[in-house]
Amino acid sequence: MLLDLLHWLVLPAPLGARRLGYVGDSVRLASRARRCRAAWAPHLAAARDTVRAAMADLPRRDTAVVLGSGGLDDVPVDDLAAAFRRVVLVDVVHPWRARLRARRHRNVTRLTFDLSGTDGLLLGRGDGLGPALPPVCAEAGTDLVVSANLLSQLPILPVARLEAAGRLGPWEAGEADAFGRRIVTAHLAALAGLSARICLVTDRDETEEDRDGWVLERLDLLYGVDPGPAPRSWNWVLAPFGEVSRDRRLVHRVTAWPDWRPA
Repeated sequence: MLLDLLHWLVLPAPLGARRLGYVGDSVRLASRARRCRAAWAPHLAAARDTVRAAMADLPRRDTAVVLGSGGLDDVPVDDLAAAFRRVVLVDVVHPWRARLRARRHRNVTRLTFDLSGTDGLLLGRGDGLGPALPPVCAEAGTDLVVSANLLSQLPILPVARLEAAGRLGPWEAGEADAFGRRIVTAHLAALAGLSARICLVTDRDETEEDRDGWVLERLDLLYGVDPGPAPRSWNWVLAPFGEVSRDRRLVHRVTAWPDWRPA
């Protein structure tokens, strides 16, 4: 607990990201990743392999952009840095361990950007959604854009804020699911408009299971949005037994596309 507080205090981040809770979410995620290292290992390895598959046969490797770079546990940043002239890591918060790993490579840079497009809305600076992607994604030299375990994460905090506040701009609490679906749809639509190759990795649903394998609850993490049939899929034990409950665990179904295009 004290270590998490220290990380929260010293982690560089915009004031808005602190006010909205993104820094706290980043610290808690890093803490869970440490506790669940063994359970997460297969998922992280599969995600990194998907990115490697995406870059394997690219005819040109000028710029690669990683959206939702986070702590870089699911991103083969060393491989990307070796293969591309420039690598841009994009997230609303860049944890210290990611900053240190990025500093090993002179061609890796960080970009702080709210990929949900809701920061203006949540901070009272507007009443609509902002851009879903930074301009670097659409630059002529960008050959690969990776959406790294990001899609299902984008609506979490904005939807929670809407439900707590009762209203955000034109959105009311009763429209929380529609609000979440709008955020997911906007990200996919923005990716679909790019000329670069798109590598998409996302969890689709969450199941709560008991020790006998019974599914106690299932949650659609994409609010009914379907990115299409995926060539790769696997289970991610997000919270093994003992993490959130002694006799229950949380399992996410992950789907991945080395080269995604809308169906």
